Amino acid sequence: MQIAHSALFHSAVPNRSAAQIGVARHLIETGAIQPWQLFFARKKQEEWDATLTEVLRGEEWIDEDTALEAAAVHFDTQVVNLNAAPPDPTLAQLLTPEFCLRHSVLPWVAFQGGDDAPGYILATSRPEYFDDLRAELPEALRTAQMVLAPEQQIQAQIAAVHRADLTTACEARVAPHESCRDMGQSRLRRCLLFLMGLTALMYALWQDMQTTFAVLTAIAVVMQLTSVAMKISAFFASRGFETERREAPPGSKLPKISVLVPLYHEKEIAGALVRRLSALTYPKILLDVVLILEEHDTLTRDALSETTLPGWMRIITVPDGSGLTTKPRALNYALDFCRGDIIGIWDAEDAPAPNQLEVIAAHFAAADPNVGCLQGVLDYYNPYTNWMSRCFTLEYSMWFRVILRGMARLGAAIPLGGTTLFMRRHVLEDVGRWDAQNVTEDADLGVRLCRYGYHTELAHTVTQEEANCQLHRWVKQRSRWLKGYMVTYFVHMRRPLSLMRALGARRFIGFNVIFLSTLAQFLLAPFVWSFWILATGVYAPWFGGLPDPVLAAVITLFIGVAFLDTALAASSMIGQGRDPLIRWAVTLPIYFPLATLGAYKALYELLIKPFYWDKTAHGQTLEGQIAEFSAVDT
Repeated sequence: MQIAHSALFHSAVPNRSAAQIGVARHLIETGAIQPWQLFFARKKQEEWDATLTEVLRGEEWIDEDTALEAAAVHFDTQVVNLNAAPPDPTLAQLLTPEFCLRHSVLPWVAFQGGDDAPGYILATSRPEYFDDLRAELPEALRTAQMVLAPEQQIQAQIAAVHRADLTTACEARVAPHESCRDMGQSRLRRCLLFLMGLTALMYALWQDMQTTFAVLTAIAVVMQLTSVAMKISAFFASRGFETERREAPPGSKLPKISVLVPLYHEKEIAGALVRRLSALTYPKILLDVVLILEEHDTLTRDALSETTLPGWMRIITVPDGSGLTTKPRALNYALDFCRGDIIGIWDAEDAPAPNQLEVIAAHFAAADPNVGCLQGVLDYYNPYTNWMSRCFTLEYSMWFRVILRGMARLGAAIPLGGTTLFMRRHVLEDVGRWDAQNVTEDADLGVRLCRYGYHTELAHTVTQEEANCQLHRWVKQRSRWLKGYMVTYFVHMRRPLSLMRALGARRFIGFNVIFLSTLAQFLLAPFVWSFWILATGVYAPWFGGLPDPVLAAVITLFIGVAFLDTALAASSMIGQGRDPLIRWAVTLPIYFPLATLGAYKALYELLIKPFYWDKTAHGQTLEGQIAEFSAVDT
């Protein structure tokens, strides 16, 4: 046995590695693991960003208690139960809660030192890193002694002691001038401005209907031409994306990845979510799936209590606060509890590709440091449920495989999707995390990343989710998205010159093109529809201000836009193995106008209740409850 030990521990290693080896030696001597298991763990350390004990725990050869007990022997300290011996609450202000959660450490007790100076004992679950951490501690704590405690207990104590600070912080992470939270205080002003604009429009129509109609036509034509230019540019830029698959450089290690999954009133989806995520092939010790629950959401909590969660999946509960209950608020709170250097987002109904995290890790390893975010492709596992699900699938295929892909390659500030996006943690913290009040926090974050000089790239991976295929639910979801687009546009255009300096002229134009064309096509849709009256042979008096050639050109443009959307959606489906969907692309001119209902609902809510989150119900179809990921081409 001594020969085997020397073979395992022969090399000179840094202090941290020596500490890990010392702990592993004790595990072998006590019979907790076998030498071959340590050989395996040391080999995996060359591939994974993990300690020896983390690898051993990931393979379920030891548990956390065993690892802590071995570490206590090596470091000549003790393991404490923070539930039975909680930390002294008067020491809580010595370290910020964010620091404590990031390093899994907290001040436990104080004692009187030999020179009458106070001494401190810190509890940690990561003893191998404790000496390295001393340099980051306040001077009074740099000579602190160490005891060990389970990570879950440390996080629970921090959450309890710093509840008020963490709850307040999660609602105000973004700088005030980059946030929409002051919109809750200006409802009267918004309503007055809207009424003034509406009154001015009505007066103009009353005074000179034909001229006013001609001006509106010019605005609609400009918006449509802008949209056409964007889509055609994106189409050509998106070509050749298949050649950009990234491979990790030799010698790079797989990183720890934390994925946040916000849940709210998800009784139908909880069990299916655990089953779908269990198909992931990423090393489980590097995987940290955080299910985020609201404190008052007993429905989801009860549903999860009937499901056995694997060790790499845990629950974080967001305390009730000011009454705001939004996805970005929950994400802000949970981020501090994450272990990973890469942070991802999935939704409750998501079924990611089993190798998705390997793809993301390789892409980040090969990408430039200024690539702060990767956006995966969103798709649906129920495209054939009904007509709406077919059109929804076509729409998303065009959006993610053509428009977003192309705009990202052109360097535009793209609005992110709310799921299957992954960010470097330090980048996310640098830009201020999420705006807790914005109901499309993803779109806002995409713009802010670009403002701070970071790039977003599209990754070669797909996540499937449930297509919203019931009209009333679809309209509610679309209204939330469009309201968030309105809010995001107004927030970033408060200071247009500052935005232009941050983005540059080209990206500034791209930002306006994406947001204005998206909003205008739905808000101006009733006006565009009026041109179809001419197709029936009825001549309305408001057309009198437009010469016949102009009318013909405008109608041709509007018809051409409809054909362009049909062609782009159909072309985006080629090669996915879903050819039966392609013929349904011809019905998109009927599908897209439905969003006008959502646009005007969004406009009303923007005036009255800008932070209202009209939640999308999940698990409403059979596929949403039982479907698994099915392979499609990216």
